[in-house]
Amino acid sequence: MTTLYERRLKLLQRPEHHKLFTGIRHGIEREALRVSPDARLAQTAHPRVLGKTLTHPYITTDYSEALLEFITPVHNRIDDTLDFLNELHVFTSKVMGDELLWAGSMPSILEGEARIPIAQYGHSNSGVMKSVYREGLAHRYGKAMQTIAGLHYNFSLPAELWYLMGQSEGVEGNDQTFQSGFYLGLIRNFRRYSWLLMYLFGASPAVSKSFFAESKEAHSLQELDRDSLYLPYATSLRMSDMGYTNNAQSSLNICYNTVEEYVASLSKAIKTPYPAYEKIGVKQGDKYLQLNTNLLQIENEYYSNIRPKRIARRGEKPLTALGRRGIEYIEVRCLDINPFEPLGISSSDAHFLDVFLVYSGLKDSPAMTTEQECRRTTENFRKTVEEGRRPGLMLESERGPVSLQGWGLALLEDMLPVAQILDEANNTTRFTSSLTLQQDKLNDVSLTPSAKLMHVLQQDSKSYTDVILDLSKRHQAHFAENEVNRERQKYFESLAEESIENQRQLEASDTLSFDEFLQHYHGSD
Repeated sequence: MTTLYERRLKLLQRPEHHKLFTGIRHGIEREALRVSPDARLAQTAHPRVLGKTLTHPYITTDYSEALLEFITPVHNRIDDTLDFLNELHVFTSKVMGDELLWAGSMPSILEGEARIPIAQYGHSNSGVMKSVYREGLAHRYGKAMQTIAGLHYNFSLPAELWYLMGQSEGVEGNDQTFQSGFYLGLIRNFRRYSWLLMYLFGASPAVSKSFFAESKEAHSLQELDRDSLYLPYATSLRMSDMGYTNNAQSSLNICYNTVEEYVASLSKAIKTPYPAYEKIGVKQGDKYLQLNTNLLQIENEYYSNIRPKRIARRGEKPLTALGRRGIEYIEVRCLDINPFEPLGISSSDAHFLDVFLVYSGLKDSPAMTTEQECRRTTENFRKTVEEGRRPGLMLESERGPVSLQGWGLALLEDMLPVAQILDEANNTTRFTSSLTLQQDKLNDVSLTPSAKLMHVLQQDSKSYTDVILDLSKRHQAHFAENEVNRERQKYFESLAEESIENQRQLEASDTLSFDEFLQHYHGSD
């Protein structure tokens, strides 16, 4: 009996359907700390010539005023996405003076919470809300965690695909229902197999001791040198217990089986009081400390490896948009910055991500209904981020124990038809080539980014800070040697000026006090 995956492959391998896979849509969000020449967190304001972070479409900040975020527009071709991302880096690097873009996910030298400036977005209600939300994150989790940088990969498949597969599979309901169901299946499989991405792309096995400067537990990390802590076989400290996790959220049971269940479970968390946050309070005098005292201030506070997304309309909450119109695209959030790549990601990395995501969507993906399976996926991910390079490491599949290497190679072999379809559709060999590169990493752990970084640290007897600072300087020199063309330069300059004017208009148009604005926000659907 053929599987759903085999039937879908047979359908999509027909030459007349190949063109569908030229319509994949990509977007990348890359975070990078601004640092001084001696690797300390920049204390300067966001450069004015880059425009206003609240209203600029492509250059903004994440948690800190020093944590830049570059956001590309959506492109069909991976290379177009990366070209635009490169232009953003080149344009920005030329207006940063002697500051650098930090090349690693784990932060540069931190000098205490007082020296981690929260991002500022002006005086409009929406801008103040963004800053108050970040203030809440500081009180809940500490500022150091918020300086960790990552790369988000946004991905969607063309609408024609939903119609074709829905018709073939005799699915009842509209294309949007099928589309949302497909993306949820992709997300469930992503959770089952995302340990593989951490082995292949994890790039944060070490961290500066300054990350723990204010008595934060260093967990089970070992000392590498006077500056650096590490785990011997780790792939990604960023995604471990010391990174984007917290005890409050461990109690959440977010369901990915239907859109309705997902929206309901997150909405419940936003409305559920949490005693530790109630102790903090919402305000101290006139100063807001957080947006509310519930498990989550807003949906974005939920730290997940992957998110279903829908672009919200003006004045509409993201969860409301998702509930009304279903899933539009997915956002992969577990990717470390590759410190050896100027953009934090290579073209071959991105080509493989397409293969992995299409495979995760096409593959049979039963609902995750048992606590045992949820525990298994969580434990496989934890093992890989903490000890993924350990020789002979065993993971737990639904059929029992299996070696990471053996399971990884089997998955890549199962993905090969997907890579071949994508190659045919795009008249290239880069998708199958990206698969081969990942097979090489599974056969030789020294080729993984985490192993390469550890090799440099140990071979050159350099600290984490010194190694990443050297790479940051190298990338800065790379951007300095490049130029954006004159037309693009003018475009970025005009966007900066437009963002300044748009923020001015936004601030002038507010009619409610922030108290009233927040009350209205909490009360809206």
